[in-house]
Amino acid sequence: MILTVCPNPCIDCTLEIDDFKVGRLNRLSDKIENTSGKALNTAVGISRLGEECFASGFMFETGGRRFERFLKAEGIPYEFVWMKGSVRVNYKIIDGKSMMTEINDKGGFVTPSRSEELLATISRLSENAETVVISGSLPQGLGPEYYYKLVKCVPQGKRVVVDCEGDYLKQCLKAGVFLVKPNLYELENFFGKHISSIEEVKECAVALTGYGTKRVMVSLGRDGAVYTDGVKTYYSKSENVAVNSTVGAGDSMIAAACIAFDDNADLPETLKRAVAAGTASVTTPGTSLFTKEKYLEILSNLTVEEI
Repeated sequence: MILTVCPNPCIDCTLEIDDFKVGRLNRLSDKIENTSGKALNTAVGISRLGEECFASGFMFETGGRRFERFLKAEGIPYEFVWMKGSVRVNYKIIDGKSMMTEINDKGGFVTPSRSEELLATISRLSENAETVVISGSLPQGLGPEYYYKLVKCVPQGKRVVVDCEGDYLKQCLKAGVFLVKPNLYELENFFGKHISSIEEVKECAVALTGYGTKRVMVSLGRDGAVYTDGVKTYYSKSENVAVNSTVGAGDSMIAAACIAFDDNADLPETLKRAVAAGTASVTTPGTSLFTKEKYLEILSNLTVEEI
């Protein structure tokens, strides 16, 4: 079983505007709302690929029942630590040129007692999981060090996969994890430099394994991904597809990778599955995730090379 932990769930509101003008009146051409949150997206991806998963994290009273209905419809069991307040709403503004502007809310406030309750909940639920995914931002009331606590509350011997950035990522590395999945921008921020080639991505990814993670997968958008264990490094380019939305692509990559871990797949196969899921995800509008049929179609066309 794969456990996913979402500390800061959200409702993603995708607004499509044909010719977005800053400071002017704009009229919507379409509006899509989806329940979201990085680790919850990963849980959906795992379920759609036919594997067992369990969702947890914080949830807020206003808007939270919508998440329960969605997870039940997807067949995903869950156990949340409930808080007063509202689920945050994140806005994705897409103009006619397919450029996306994101506006993310902070999320509700978490009390010290509830933060300790989630740690105890994750420790207990992790006993039945082979892999634990912790990803996304933190709600108000919690500092970066809470990511360290989340990683450390997982029993030893479990695979911990994280997808976060900045100080959150540094705390995870300090705690020690199995996999981190930065995108190119996050990798550049970590090392404080511009990265302009696949060879430089490889160098930074390999270097990152020395900071407290066994494996690194770097998502490169339409250029695919790089995956390393610090010794061997592989690259797979995405298939050329029509892009409807890039939101959730990284979460889908993690979903497929976690299943590959449970299947004891080697590095090339794990990367191939991850890129297939991420590519399939961008073909769907808003923050809807991929279908298994689209994933399998893309998977059959991908290749992996050692770099």
